[in-house]
Amino acid sequence: MADEEAALSPPLFHRRDPIKSSVHNTAAHRRRQQAIAVGKERRESLIRAKRLCRDSVIDGSESPFEGDMIIDEEKEALDSKTSQTVLELKSAIAFQGKGATQKKVEILRVLRRLLSQSEVPPIEAVLQAGAVPLLVQCLSFGSSDEQLLEAAWCLTNIAAGEPEHTKSLLPSLPMLIAHLGEKSSTPVAEQCAWAVGNVAGEGEELRNILLAQGALFPLARLMMSNKGSTSRTSAWALSNLIKSSVSSSSFFRFLVVRPDPKAANELIRVDGLLDAIVWHLKKADDELATEVAWVIVYLSALSEKATSLLVKSDVVQLLVGRLVASESLQMLIPVLRSLGNLVASDSYMIDVVLIVGHTITDELLSGLIKCLKSEHRVLKKEASWVLSNIAAGSLEHKRLIYSSEATPLLINFLSSAPFDIRKEAAFTLGNLCVAPPKNNEQPGIIVVHLVSLINSGCLPGFVNLIRSADIESARLGLQFLELVMRGLPNGEGPKLVEREDGIEAMERFQFHENEEMRNMANTLVDKYFGEEYGLE
Repeated sequence: MADEEAALSPPLFHRRDPIKSSVHNTAAHRRRQQAIAVGKERRESLIRAKRLCRDSVIDGSESPFEGDMIIDEEKEALDSKTSQTVLELKSAIAFQGKGATQKKVEILRVLRRLLSQSEVPPIEAVLQAGAVPLLVQCLSFGSSDEQLLEAAWCLTNIAAGEPEHTKSLLPSLPMLIAHLGEKSSTPVAEQCAWAVGNVAGEGEELRNILLAQGALFPLARLMMSNKGSTSRTSAWALSNLIKSSVSSSSFFRFLVVRPDPKAANELIRVDGLLDAIVWHLKKADDELATEVAWVIVYLSALSEKATSLLVKSDVVQLLVGRLVASESLQMLIPVLRSLGNLVASDSYMIDVVLIVGHTITDELLSGLIKCLKSEHRVLKKEASWVLSNIAAGSLEHKRLIYSSEATPLLINFLSSAPFDIRKEAAFTLGNLCVAPPKNNEQPGIIVVHLVSLINSGCLPGFVNLIRSADIESARLGLQFLELVMRGLPNGEGPKLVEREDGIEAMERFQFHENEEMRNMANTLVDKYFGEEYGLE
């Protein structure tokens, strides 16, 4: 009987991320998976994992676009010109006579323009001509800032190319990292940060090399800069650097991806980093605040220590303020993700920060409803995810969401939205029906909420989740059906489930390969639709 009760209890209707509990399971895994997945989302969206540098980091300097972009020039001619420029650079480096320094700068500028102005930069030609070791030489300490800037700019755009292009820059990494330090001018350090960010955006192997070579601390220091573009570039590079070093292990017969929190833990310990995050969220323009919010996304997804410090600072209030005030999709995505991570991972957030009746809680709910109404699919999904974590909190939080405008919107999502949004809406609606558990008891049911949701037509949506190929969604559907059959007054639950073809949906797991799902579905069918069902 104990096994039956365990199979029926709905653990995913609890707090979505019980970090410190004994069930450190799918909820924490879910949050970390989303942290990894968002790296791919950024790469495919306007917020790129790697960025081509077309504008100078020195205010007032000449624009690289001194003519039309080289989009119509024949590739062969462009490659030939590029190769010739690299040969000229090699000769200029070897030349020690009068005007040698200026000659190098002029040639570097030509090479930089070739790499900046073309829609398809001639990176392959640059590499085949042997430019990387020459550019590394041009980064030597004692060189003029103009030379350092041009060389770093060339390396930045090479790093923005294909994976094999980025990996070719390994010999340049020590010098790029060295110029992140205080001995370099701010424009040079910023350009090197851009190059490092592009390298970090390529993947785990290069991120680990950058971390081993000490890139984290100087980037964190640069993020504290008073110059907006420097802080913005450094924050972007940091988010690329810490976002996920991944290892794998087996868990409940699924492949679980477990990011390495080491880099995030080291970053949050940097003196002044948290103060800089707060300052930028409070004072910065949208572009800088967006990059800082992405840093918070990865800190809160990967580091329990960082999460604890963030929720006890002004970060939550500032994120909520940005959520309410901003209409920028680029800003709202990391703000929502950060808030969802913080709500999911630390009970302090629910118990102390988001107290029902406090202004910050009302503002957060208002901002989330705004996103639910948005025409942007990603905002609907992220807002639903944040709400699902709040709905896993106290009875007061459940009542607050249930009585708000969010509930009818979520009900509509469950029947008509794309699958990923339906899934998040279902988590929220399910959590609204489950009372916070006491000790290790099976969670109680908030009957008023359950009946209202059933009367609003939610049941078919949950039955359809059981039919989905996604195991987590199917489990969620089974858990909700259990609530319905156990909790509806006058034994109406099984009849309603049968009427919506719930029995047929559950029986698809009768011989399913997933043991947990097979036992759960069979137990429900046997318990509520056994031999005595319908005799009355």
